[in-house]
Amino acid sequence: MAGEIDPQQDITKDYSILNLTFYTKDFMMKKWLPLLAVSLLSTSVMAGDWQVNQDHSRVSFISIKKADVAEVHHFKQVAGALTDAGAFSLSIDLSSVDTGIEIRDQRMQTVLFEVAQFPKLTLDAVVNPKLLAGLKVGDTLTTQVEATIKLHGQKQQKSFEVLVAKLSDKKMVISSLAPVIVQANEFDLVSGVEKLKEMAGLPSISLAVPVSFVLTLAQ
Repeated sequence: MAGEIDPQQDITKDYSILNLTFYTKDFMMKKWLPLLAVSLLSTSVMAGDWQVNQDHSRVSFISIKKADVAEVHHFKQVAGALTDAGAFSLSIDLSSVDTGIEIRDQRMQTVLFEVAQFPKLTLDAVVNPKLLAGLKVGDTLTTQVEATIKLHGQKQQKSFEVLVAKLSDKKMVISSLAPVIVQANEFDLVSGVEKLKEMAGLPSISLAVPVSFVLTLAQ
């Protein structure tokens, strides 16, 4: 009769809605579950990394002028990470150089480091992951590290010995056992040093610079 609802059509309609609902849910699950898994995996990996704590870390260097006048300087902004696989990276903002004299900081930034073109120093190295895995709270170890340093458009390999101390389950310290000697000519910095010498009216500035560091890392 006209106006009556066919029960079979109504049931077919309900099944169609259910099928569409299940298809939509299945499609959404297939689309988003892999992305969610990748996101969770990435979060887990990042959570395992050790991050350099800038407030409790220091990268210092010594400049020597007039043959025997030594001064200690440092960088205020450092960042880095150490993975469970032993991959270590460090980045230093060269515009954060702190010599205790503002005009000298500015000259180093613009004349020596040329931060507008070369804003950062980066270091990449690998620490034996087996040594890290076996390190217990309170333990210390020394190891030789081969690092790649990029500075002022140049890249050099440096080898140095470090001390690693695990202070707690969430904190460790990596420090240089001896200063690392950086030569100005290795990173195309000789002309910059010469300009600084002329600007300051100094008879000499050493082209060999000892660099040391103490880095606190936390999870």
